[in-house]
Amino acid sequence: MNDPSKGSAKTIKLAERRVFSQSFKPLYQEGMGLVEQAAEYLDGKGRAEAKKLSRLAATLYAAESMRLTTRLMQVASWLLLQRAANSGEMTRDQVASEKSKVRLDTASANNDAAGWVELPKDFVDLIDRSLRLQALVRRMDEEIYGGAVAEVAPSGRRINPVSDQITLLNTAFARG
Repeated sequence: MNDPSKGSAKTIKLAERRVFSQSFKPLYQEGMGLVEQAAEYLDGKGRAEAKKLSRLAATLYAAESMRLTTRLMQVASWLLLQRAANSGEMTRDQVASEKSKVRLDTASANNDAAGWVELPKDFVDLIDRSLRLQALVRRMDEEIYGGAVAEVAPSGRRINPVSDQITLLNTAFARG
């Protein structure tokens, strides 16, 4: 049998092949399409539906809207960088340098969060689709560029949001 450690230099990275070929176009179109759908929903139907929510659900809706928008903008940034590399506008090294500014770990509240069941179905669908797309892009990014990201459950929701907040507070108030 082959020793995996010896053949690793010849391993084909499927994600890299997908990103740096014509098969990247459907992923790019899906991502940018989702950005457009979310913007259209949030500016139209979503705005009207949000006004009908209880105060608790409206607060959750506002927080999730920001998370959704952030998540999609980060995914769109990653997709645009890959497209630039794919078309030859940027080298892979330039992309790797720029993509360090892109975060692919924007989580969402748990679906058992207070007020979640009141959220409009179309809104929850956008959240779920964005989380799936982010998870796909994150896996591709890890395969192509390596590195780890924040620990996120398969659903895209953070495993322990309280721990995340404590870490943020510790970082914010840490003394150097």
